[in-house]
Amino acid sequence: MRVDIITVLPELIRSPFEGSMMKRAIDKGLVEVHFHNLRDYSTNKQKSVDDYQFGGGAGMVMNIQPIDDCITQLKSEREYDEIIYMTPDGETLNQKMANSMSMLGNLIILCGHYKGVDQRVRDMHITKEISIGDYVLSGGELGAVILCDALFRLIPGVLSNETSALTDSFQDNLLSPPIYTRPAEYKGMKIPDILLSGNFPEIEKWREQKAYEHTMARRPDLLEE
Repeated sequence: MRVDIITVLPELIRSPFEGSMMKRAIDKGLVEVHFHNLRDYSTNKQKSVDDYQFGGGAGMVMNIQPIDDCITQLKSEREYDEIIYMTPDGETLNQKMANSMSMLGNLIILCGHYKGVDQRVRDMHITKEISIGDYVLSGGELGAVILCDALFRLIPGVLSNETSALTDSFQDNLLSPPIYTRPAEYKGMKIPDILLSGNFPEIEKWREQKAYEHTMARRPDLLEE
């Protein structure tokens, strides 16, 4: 998978890709991540990428020209499966979406900033709009990092144990069951006996039941789906 991230603040999002799972994915050659500073595509002397909005109103708007030039150049070099705009009014990211998108090849992620981008950018280039929740951040950079993390961990070979991702919360619309590790007893608190039984079919049944109970208690809407 190749991901091209367009941003006015590349320095803000480099570090998450330089550690942990995402670094491992890059080092293994399973993903490529390229950052594109939008100011490099500005044609004015100040290298500004925003202006006042037509009709008045608070907040600046990202100009169409630098974004169009950047995306057009990238599209001239390769085919892209999706050109994504991170925006609060996009489709909310969920595990089902991540599962599907993790199988794609080339992605562009446009990080909004200020009040957002000129609507014509969305009309011309954007194929998918994604939100990470019903709240507003100062820009789309952190959302882009979250999206990449959600996708990369699903690519075969990224995680040391590939079955781990299949048992995470939201797979099969269930939250994860309780999990435990050593010691088996701590300050009088013991782990459930079933986990020490060695009866793996029964352990799986216990986990499924606990996952269902946990989901029913905290996110019953997932069961309705």
